Amino acid sequence: MRSLRLVIVLTGLWGAFWLQPSRGHSSEALTVTSPDGSILVSFQIKANPQPYLPEERAYYRVAYRGTSVLRDSPLGLDFMGSTALDRSFEILESRRTSIDDSWDNPFGAERKVSDHYNELQVFLQERQAPHRRLHVCFRVFNEGLAFRYFLPEQAELKNFILSSENTGFYFAGAARAYQSTSSRNLNAYETQFREVDVNEIKPTAMSVMPMLIHLSHGPWMAILEADLDDYAGAYLGGVLGVPNALVTRLSPRPDRFYESQWHMTYFTTDEAVIGSTPKASPWRVILINDKPGGLIESSSLILNLNPPSRISDESWIEPGKSAWADWSNNFAANVDFKPGMNTATMNHYIEFAAAHHLEYFIVDGGWYQDEDILKSIPEINLPEILAHAKERGVKIILWIHWEPTQKQMDTAFPIYEKWGVSGVKVDFMNRDDQEMVNFYHRVVSTAAKYHLVIDLHGAYKPTGLRRTYPNLLTREAVMGMEYSTGTDFASPEHDATLPFTRMLAGPMDYTPGCFNNATRAQFIPRVEYPMCQGTRAHQLALYVVFFSPLQMLADYPESFDSKPGMEFLEKVPTVWDETRVLSGEPAHFVAIARRNGAAWYLGAITDWDARDLELPLGFLGSGEFTARIFADGPHPDVDATSISITTQQASSADPLRVHLAPGGGVAVILMPTK
Repeated sequence: MRSLRLVIVLTGLWGAFWLQPSRGHSSEALTVTSPDGSILVSFQIKANPQPYLPEERAYYRVAYRGTSVLRDSPLGLDFMGSTALDRSFEILESRRTSIDDSWDNPFGAERKVSDHYNELQVFLQERQAPHRRLHVCFRVFNEGLAFRYFLPEQAELKNFILSSENTGFYFAGAARAYQSTSSRNLNAYETQFREVDVNEIKPTAMSVMPMLIHLSHGPWMAILEADLDDYAGAYLGGVLGVPNALVTRLSPRPDRFYESQWHMTYFTTDEAVIGSTPKASPWRVILINDKPGGLIESSSLILNLNPPSRISDESWIEPGKSAWADWSNNFAANVDFKPGMNTATMNHYIEFAAAHHLEYFIVDGGWYQDEDILKSIPEINLPEILAHAKERGVKIILWIHWEPTQKQMDTAFPIYEKWGVSGVKVDFMNRDDQEMVNFYHRVVSTAAKYHLVIDLHGAYKPTGLRRTYPNLLTREAVMGMEYSTGTDFASPEHDATLPFTRMLAGPMDYTPGCFNNATRAQFIPRVEYPMCQGTRAHQLALYVVFFSPLQMLADYPESFDSKPGMEFLEKVPTVWDETRVLSGEPAHFVAIARRNGAAWYLGAITDWDARDLELPLGFLGSGEFTARIFADGPHPDVDATSISITTQQASSADPLRVHLAPGGGVAVILMPTK
């Protein structure tokens, strides 16, 4: 109520200033700033010289702390069967609003989320027939800015097919980007990020968001999207003939499919979005900060751009950690049964989860037959597994392929709830066209109706849907540790890149928890008894560094039992009240502290270079703390499983000095001293 009253006061006292319309064509810039004044966004209709396109067009530009970061960048939409809506505009009206609010997020990296911004809405109309109308809305936060298109209901544009957006990001000078590319067809966002000059990004590229950008003259930026609903997912490509520039690319709708024994591909059309007015686009989001770690602390902005929760009672939604048999290929050691996709193995993993206070166990792919997600294979006695899990206090999540799920969810999900299933892991979507985006919304909302949490694999990047449906605990959309079974892609360098890139969009199910740790020289990609690169302390630190309300323990039970480091995995939470980035450099190292209740957890990881870090503990505030430190062992160059566990006193007055081995890390629990 406090923030609502503030908005009413601003509107009532300053209505003449904030809401005064500006009518008629104008070449004057309309501006809006962030609440703290650090970010200035300007909108203007103007004609620019080459290499810009001819005629008067709509542009926006951005300054940060008085320095230009985006020069005039174009806005507009391109339709099939009609001219583009990107030029010859007049401004009918503009409106300004200010909001200062906050909300509680029990499933995030920050419990109290500030929603504080200034907004500028610009109402445009073509000067020539058919006089189509387009609104552009800018919201400017202290952490960054967002803008979206809105097509109001109008006879001149009732139904439409959108082929592309002409949304540009024209940087004010040289810039480096951390780029991850996709194909035009299938994309599960499971690729590495490489640092390139922005000018190296080709106009035909489908570069995924988030994209991390570093301007040569200072600040760091990230480009993302939010509130993706009944629309095509967006990518970034270069701009032909324009230096230091990017433009959006929309995921095309599928036309027809070709299915082989191993995978499915599809041929595409030039259609991206089929719709009718009124229609809003997703938000185009730009985070800005002096330091790359500041972008990590700003990532809740994505949530603010999504509708509030539609689940009135969220008490049944439980974050937590899960035992998981898939990465180890359903392996178990020293048991009196044959491990595999069978009832005995599933119950064995459930026993492990119960013994170590894990909330969940995932019954992964292979449990059902004939594409029927209600019919288990003979080796799986699902009622017995569910009964055993219930008795041991462990919740069950079932893996399901998206195609039978699309056909059966309305029947299967209420039955799952009746059976006592707690969630579903939906996999292999591998697309983000408009049709698939709509499937995401349908499956998440249907799951919420029947009290099922969701883990999306083979997925596109998060865009904030978890605020509206917090039963969506996590999703993949990342090159995770599963790649260790066949490649060396999931390297410590890759791990140190992800917090500054993919994780800016939201939770990622990287599936950490490997205890068969290997040095760079020892690592061998393999399916049986898989390894991971880097030290055990590196793996422990990932549970703090990587945010996911649902975290896996990827290895098999006997790999964990009575092993040094299991103590940390039992205690580390998966949701947080505060997050602080202590230091970091993309692709090299990062150190993050997160608070849950009175306890702080700290995780730091490095690439293949050893590092000595001095980590400030000012976030602790007053009082003494007991630090339980899980650090790299004495000979990590020979034995990556080696770990040193010590206890010492800590306070905000003195930094924590740690040594990270090559591919190493440190994980720390800081508890107030009684």
